[in-house]
Amino acid sequence: MPELPEVETVVRGLRGPLEGRRLTQVIARRADLRIPLPRHFARRLEGRRILRLNRRAKYIVAELDDGGSLLCHLGMSGRMIVAAAPGPPPGPHDHVILRTDAGLEVRFCDPRRFGLMDLVAPGGLAQHPLLAGLGPEPLGNDFSGPVLAARLAGRRTTIKAALLDQRVVAGLGNIYACESLFFAGLSPRRRAGSVQGARAERLAAAIRSVLMRAIEAGGSSLRDYVQASGELGYFQHEWAVYDRAGQPCPGCTCGHGTIRRIVQAGRSTFYCGRRQR
Repeated sequence: MPELPEVETVVRGLRGPLEGRRLTQVIARRADLRIPLPRHFARRLEGRRILRLNRRAKYIVAELDDGGSLLCHLGMSGRMIVAAAPGPPPGPHDHVILRTDAGLEVRFCDPRRFGLMDLVAPGGLAQHPLLAGLGPEPLGNDFSGPVLAARLAGRRTTIKAALLDQRVVAGLGNIYACESLFFAGLSPRRRAGSVQGARAERLAAAIRSVLMRAIEAGGSSLRDYVQASGELGYFQHEWAVYDRAGQPCPGCTCGHGTIRRIVQAGRSTFYCGRRQR
């Protein structure tokens, strides 16, 4: 599933084609996505101007000129592809097509249909069931070591599991949790509540650094993810530990340590048992 860097990359790729543009035609070819498209979805969007595109956690948020918002999630296999309109005949997985007054179209293609689109009424974004209760944005000004420590305090689960809890940190997923723990020198097995003080400072800094480097590389292309331009991301070539089981610990002074793979809560975790404590 695309994580924060991939969604941020898609948002940045969509800003040029969509921000300030009016939607002249909306084609909803299939309504039964992860949650059904809202009633009269296409009719309610046509004629609306997209004022701004932003990201919240792993969600794309398009602010509309009527005060409402279009909320999108890419799911496991979703893509947003920009092309000149009208493009070629829609494929079987092109579920929603947005056409603009600039002669461009954005197609939401989602073979597995785990993605979603929803319309949010004016003033209702923060209270939306999918967004309410999310933790702080790790690239925002309100994220820091003390903030992270406060959200981890008292938690008896592992730190890896805590980082995947969107109520602790918004937008972080399996790849970037593994990478962040490596650079912070923290074992994924460590109890989350023990990550306080200097440990929390190191982890918050590592999360921010890893995510920023991933965004600069266009995200990680794993299975279905591509940028809005159709290009692949390249951060998978910079992974330090993720999917590197059995390889030497990179840039590490731990001796002859190798990357290990364990399973935590059904998810693969990669780490260096000597470097990470």
